[in-house]
Amino acid sequence: MATKSSKGPSMIETFQEFKETKNIDRTTLVSVLEESFRNVIAKMFGSDENYDVIVNPDKGDFEIHRNRIVVADGEVKDENKEIALSEAQKIEPDYEIGEEVSEEVEFQKFGRRAILNLRQTLASKILELEHDSLYNKYKDKVGHIVAAEVYQMWKREVLLIDDEGNELHLPKSEQIPSDNYHKGETVRAIVKEVLNENNNPRIILSRTNSQFLERLLEAEVPEINDGLITIRRIARMPGERAKVAVESYDDRIDPVGACVGVKGSRVHGIVRELCNENIDIINYSNNTQLFIQRALSPAKVTSITLNPEEHKAEVYLQPEEVSLAIGKGGLNIKLASMLTEYTIDVFRVVNESEADEDIYLDEFSDEIDQWIIDSIKTIGLDTAKQVLNAPREMLIEKADLEEETVDHVLEVLKAEFE
Repeated sequence: MATKSSKGPSMIETFQEFKETKNIDRTTLVSVLEESFRNVIAKMFGSDENYDVIVNPDKGDFEIHRNRIVVADGEVKDENKEIALSEAQKIEPDYEIGEEVSEEVEFQKFGRRAILNLRQTLASKILELEHDSLYNKYKDKVGHIVAAEVYQMWKREVLLIDDEGNELHLPKSEQIPSDNYHKGETVRAIVKEVLNENNNPRIILSRTNSQFLERLLEAEVPEINDGLITIRRIARMPGERAKVAVESYDDRIDPVGACVGVKGSRVHGIVRELCNENIDIINYSNNTQLFIQRALSPAKVTSITLNPEEHKAEVYLQPEEVSLAIGKGGLNIKLASMLTEYTIDVFRVVNESEADEDIYLDEFSDEIDQWIIDSIKTIGLDTAKQVLNAPREMLIEKADLEEETVDHVLEVLKAEFE
């Protein structure tokens, strides 16, 4: 192996850096080291084909041998590939013209620039290999849960470090609103995507993605993991509420009961992980009406009118059920729409005697501005009873009216029937 003179302090540092490289196998290390030496030699002499490079990254040893052909004195045309007979005989007295002379070269003697060049080449190759390794490792983990340690917190994202020291990014938009992080704590999230711009991998995590809830359920419910229960759809408002539609092809298995567990044992851990996000688990159905009915749980639906072409549903409920169907802040109806992929409009059931007494909105133009009446009519409500039976939130959102305006309209219409 090379003598110590072959390696100055900078060369030892070079090997030390290389030995500490993560995730790169020994064969690749040797190959890259050899390639880097050859690159430097080729730059200096125009060719590296007459050099033998032997490296041992484990010990930080390397040898470089230059092979030259012996030619007669005065006939040397290329000093890199040829050696004069008299020079060759100083190495070994019995060398003859035409023979090959192999001698060890001290890389240090190539000069400071060559060493610097080698270090830069190595650093570039190491970085490239590490990036490739990181990208390949995490591109196969997209859609799977990973656990990593919080390293740094910024306004727009949290930086986490995995057990191999790789950086993972959890953007603000992928955090549950009530998440609260502390340096050093372990956080679980799903690998959402792996970006790789200019061979610079960036691993993006998510705790708000529906797949995160799906993977948590798979981990907690053996029947899902075993394929006995299938998660058909998930709708989430992260940190607040989620609805999960499940199905079993085995009549002996109750998919909802299996997912919830005894006294909610299986779902409790997931709720805690998701910052107390309420999780409703319902039975999936191919029957759209039945599926919408289940999705609006805990409200009890009286009847449903479907418009499959536009993916719209009009749902009629008893007056006392309407607020349950809509939910706090409209959350229940939003999630039901997301889960069923239908736009759901909720109406109160009106009996015939009440309907007979109905009055067209245009008759209230002396008390309600015409533009307000027109706005309400654009969402399909033409009479006073229809407006009174429609949810207040629907009038605000769909007719695009201020809360005060809607409340004024409702007061005027109610007064007419009192």
